[in-house]
Formats: sequence, C-alpha cells, structure tokens
Amino acid sequence: MTFRRFRLAGFGAALLACPVVLLPDPIASSAFAWRAVYDPWNHAENILTAARALEQVNNQITSLQNEAQMLINQARNLTSLPYSALQQLQRSVQRTQQLLGEAQRIAFDVQQIDQAFKTTYGDASLSATDQDLIASARERWRNTVAGLQDAMRVQAGVIGNIETNRTQMNELIGRSQGATGAIQAAQAGNQLLALQGQQLADLTAVVTANGRAQALADAERAAAAEQGREQRRRFLEPGSGYQPGNAQMFYGGK
Repeated sequence: MTFRRFRLAGFGAALLACPVVLLPDPIASSAFAWRAVYDPWNHAENILTAARALEQVNNQITSLQNEAQMLINQARNLTSLPYSALQQLQRSVQRTQQLLGEAQRIAFDVQQIDQAFKTTYGDASLSATDQDLIASARERWRNTVAGLQDAMRVQAGVIGNIETNRTQMNELIGRSQGATGAIQAAQAGNQLLALQGQQLADLTAVVTANGRAQALADAERAAAAEQGREQRRRFLEPGSGYQPGNAQMFYGGK
C-alpha cells in the first residue's frame, strides 16, 4: 500500500517535471492559417493594381492603333494621283500652235509684217504703172482672204478641243472628289488649273487669229484708199488734150 502510493507520487512528479507540448487542433489550425493568408485590404489593393495595369495596357493598345492609323493616313496623303491629263492637254496646245504656225502669207512675224507695210501696204508709188497698182491691190486682197481663212481654221481647232476638255474636266473632278489623300486632291486641282490654262491658250489663239484677220482687212482698206487717191490724181491730171487726126473707117479705103 505504501509502495503504490510512492509510485503514484513519483509518476506525478515526473509529469510535472516534463515540458508541456500543445498540439494544435486541426480545425483550429486550418482556420488560423486561412485568416493568416487572406487579407481583404491586400486583396483589394492587388485588384486595383491589376486594373491599373490593364488600363495601361489598353491605353498602350489605343496609342498603337492611333499611330498605325496615322501612318495609314500619311501613306494615303503621300499617294500620287494615278491619272494624268498632261499629255492630252499638251496635244491640244500643240494642235493650236500648229494652226497658228500654218498662217498663210503675212504670218505672225514682226520683220515680215514690217516689210509688208513698207511695200504692199505702203504709200502708192507715183512711178508705179497701173498694172503695178492692180497687182498690189490683188496681193492685199489675197492677204486678207488668207487671214480670214486662218482665223476660221484656228476657231475650228479650238472648237475641236472643247469635247476633249470636257472629258478631261469630268475625269479630273471625279478624281478630286474621290481622292484618298491630300496629295491626290492637290494633284487633281493642279491638273484642273492646267486645263484652265489650256483653255485660256485656245482663247488667246482665237482672239489673236481674229485680230490678225481684222488688221489685214483694215490695212487693205487703208491701202485701197491711198491707191484710189493716186488713181484719181492720175485720172484728173491734165494731159495733151484732143489732137485731130485722120481716121480710116474701112480697110483699103472702101
């Protein structure tokens, strides 16, 4: 009895002497670990950071898209107009120049004009014969007719250019309205200005040809008036008068 009590007392003393080790409760430990990992404020901050990063990525994508569109627009602005009316306009101008260059007799040459007004259209020579005066009048008449014919030929050539100009104008206006960039629109506008310049050149040619014909007609009238005065002077100039003489009415005196 005494020994048993002694054993129990020794066992109790040994328990008191050993360190106490507490094992965590699995359920309690799991809850503690969840509370330690999940932080609501940290989680919200992470979501906000991710949203900001996503927004930055979207902004970068938008910026890249804008830059790409800007490059596309620049490429369109630098695209040339795939149409040119220059050769056709040059051919029209060359046709009009050719008609002016084919002017007959007294052409558009300063030296030739000066020489003609010293001779054909000059003062009637007192020593010229009647045949010479008639020949000069015919020469002036031929010059006037040639000038009128040249004027009408130039007019016909300009009228022939109207249909070509209309076609080119419609084409250029359509190209201008459908231009994909600034350069195409500017080039179409420049070609329209060139078309207007060609039309002004045709108008100048018609006015010049008509003016030449009118000038030749006026010069002919002025020279004719001067020649008429000379012929009248010769007609009224006193001569030797009537001189009586013998006249034979029938051959052989019969």
